[in-house]
Amino acid sequence: CFCYIELYEMGWNLKDGLRDCLVAAAPYGGPIALLKAHNRRSPSARPQLEIFSSSGLPLASFPWKSGMVKQLGWTVSDDLLCVQEDGTVLVYDLLGGFKRHFSMGNEVSQSQVLETKIFHSPYGTGVAILTGALRFTLATNIDDIKLRRLPEVPGLQGAPSCWAVLTQDRQSKVLVASGPHLFILDNTACTPVTPPGLSPQASSIVHMCVSFSYKYLALLTDSGHVWMGTSNLKEKLSEVDTKIKGSPKQMAWCRRPKSQQPSAVVMWDGLLLVVGECKETIQYHLEDDSILVPELDGVRIISGTHHELLQEVPGACEEIFKIASMAPGALLLEAHKEYEKESQKADEYLREIKEQSLLSEAVRQCVEAAGHEHEPETQKTLLRAASFGKCFLSNFPPEQFVSMCKDLRVLNAVRDYTVGIPLSHTQFKQMTLQVLIDRLVYRKLYLLAIEVCRYLKTPEYQGVSRVLKHWACYKVCVYEESDEVIAKAVSVKLADAAGISYSEIATKAYESGRTELAIKLLEFEPRSGEQVPLLLKMKKSPLALSKAIESGDTDLVYTVVMYLKNELNRGDFFMMLRNQPVALSLYKQFCKHQEQETLKDLFNQDDDHEELGNFYVKASYKEQRLEARIAHLQSAVDEYYKAKNEFSAKTTEDEMRLLRFQRKLEEEKDEQLVGFSLQDTMTTLLSVGLHKHAEQLYKDFRMPDKRFWWLKLKALAEKEDWEELEKFSKSKKSPIGYLPFVEVCIKHHNKCEARKYVAKVSPEQKVKAHLAVGDVEGAAEAAIERRNESEISTVLSRCSATTDHLLVERLNRAKATVPKK
Repeated sequence: CFCYIELYEMGWNLKDGLRDCLVAAAPYGGPIALLKAHNRRSPSARPQLEIFSSSGLPLASFPWKSGMVKQLGWTVSDDLLCVQEDGTVLVYDLLGGFKRHFSMGNEVSQSQVLETKIFHSPYGTGVAILTGALRFTLATNIDDIKLRRLPEVPGLQGAPSCWAVLTQDRQSKVLVASGPHLFILDNTACTPVTPPGLSPQASSIVHMCVSFSYKYLALLTDSGHVWMGTSNLKEKLSEVDTKIKGSPKQMAWCRRPKSQQPSAVVMWDGLLLVVGECKETIQYHLEDDSILVPELDGVRIISGTHHELLQEVPGACEEIFKIASMAPGALLLEAHKEYEKESQKADEYLREIKEQSLLSEAVRQCVEAAGHEHEPETQKTLLRAASFGKCFLSNFPPEQFVSMCKDLRVLNAVRDYTVGIPLSHTQFKQMTLQVLIDRLVYRKLYLLAIEVCRYLKTPEYQGVSRVLKHWACYKVCVYEESDEVIAKAVSVKLADAAGISYSEIATKAYESGRTELAIKLLEFEPRSGEQVPLLLKMKKSPLALSKAIESGDTDLVYTVVMYLKNELNRGDFFMMLRNQPVALSLYKQFCKHQEQETLKDLFNQDDDHEELGNFYVKASYKEQRLEARIAHLQSAVDEYYKAKNEFSAKTTEDEMRLLRFQRKLEEEKDEQLVGFSLQDTMTTLLSVGLHKHAEQLYKDFRMPDKRFWWLKLKALAEKEDWEELEKFSKSKKSPIGYLPFVEVCIKHHNKCEARKYVAKVSPEQKVKAHLAVGDVEGAAEAAIERRNESEISTVLSRCSATTDHLLVERLNRAKATVPKK
């Protein structure tokens, strides 16, 4: 039993319908590509390649300027493949944007393409070509091209009557019909095969088709018989005489995934024939030129005016809607109709179902049948009947009913004429929600994709955040708006989205030629490790170095420094390092182990005589000759003398400054008037390492604890005296807390020291401390423990959707349990 469902009246306006057109429609309700056949009499006339949605609404159109196209087809990700006569395959997205091209090899190019088939294998989308030399060339995955030249078919003098690609045991093979003979071609051999039970009246096979799952095969013979069996040709399922001996235009397998009945659809001019297990056939007359599009659970029929679906009637629908059905679902549907009429017959129907203990089965049938229906009113009727039946069940699980309601709402939205994706419920479940979201994103239907994600409560990093990232990547390529407007729009839209990498969006902007926009977007990227590589790629070296230093990641700084060393000349490189003391210090450490002479040049440039003296002393040990060693030692003595003179001058200057401060303090008798001078004196004492004097001054003048701790903390950090800083932190409980210790270490790019104080930080500042040292997991633990929604949101904004997805899920669960204020 088959049903014919009208999906759409086509929105296109084709003058001659599908006549003389190359047509390809993607499975799972995908787009349709049309290309008028090349006019060999007028080669200068360029045909138009047009792409439509399944409802016939235009998606793209452009003149075809390349070679003669032999075949159109779609990949599993809705990219359009155009196979040319010379074996070149051009790849376009569904909006007509050119992506790339590849060749099927020199042999195909020389002997030209005779026939092509585009197929889907476990490895992806494949292309099979029959060349003018009557040889087959195969590529099972166009994303990883590995061409296979199949063995020659014995006795083949001209083009085979028909052929198809089979996928068996994760290997793609070609089934070829040559007269009455069948051959299977694999990597190594050409094997003759004979279908079991094939009609003896057949002298040749004129057409063949493979099922959507590649498990079954249908063969049409010149005697008009259709043989159906397994694709390995080991089992016959059925054979039907169509009583039509002409060659068909197209043939497609039509069988539901769990159906036990084999069936195929054969199309001639103006006639569609459905053949199955029984000897009878079903005929449909076609008014226009049409094409068949095999689907998982049926066949779509596309003509110049209509788009229809032919499928075997699902079991649940047949049980409920067949005439005089006494199935539980049918009785429940009647009971609900009578209930709405306020008739007592509703109780009679319910009693009949209950007496057979089939009420749960009746509800299940109604829910399942609703999923197979395309008309919203019929869906509602069946779901209301199921809901009515559920009221009389105490332990019926609601998950199936709720899930079906949600699925149907999504399916009705994407089946809408303006969207044009006529998915069945069976196809939707096979395709998965993620693929459907991808298809909406490819069509630039971002709002609908976000609404679907939110309605089905998809995890943010798989749903809304992913869609927003695609939207942002598209937005930065729009040239109608300024960089400032786009950057602001992106930041506002993505402000609350978790796990989005701004560096990916900035990369897209840079690839589109918008460097300034890319830099603005990178300002929103919290991870320096993501910022720096793109800044280097954009030739923004000073900014990249600053970002690397701010991150506190020495490996990242080394990466930038080594890049600059190779890119800049020596003078510019040293000048840039002089402006970045942290980078200079790290580079000196590198030179100590790798480039001694470069280290010497750096010391000379900085007039660092003490280090130069040390350098000469170490160099003297490496010399074998006595004279050279003495020369190095003499140079060391000279440098030490210079260093001593500079140190003495500096010390004298510091002592004079202290003396001036002390005299000023002695002159000022009122203690309230000495605050500024006292603070200056204290800062000076601490900066030159006179900690005991500073502490005595702090006690004598009764300076507030908090002010003294702040001054000493800053002074020790400025000197990078980390050992003394640690002793100071342990001397007694800090009146200013321990977060300042973390922050001052981070400010001076010492993340390792900063981590020592995180454990001492008070609970309300724990999240900030963990984030400061880059410990996202620690910050998450602290935020979850405090059940603070603001802190959880802060941590979520620092998580990566790709690497921290488990942590993001945990944080989202914790956020949902936080009591609303």
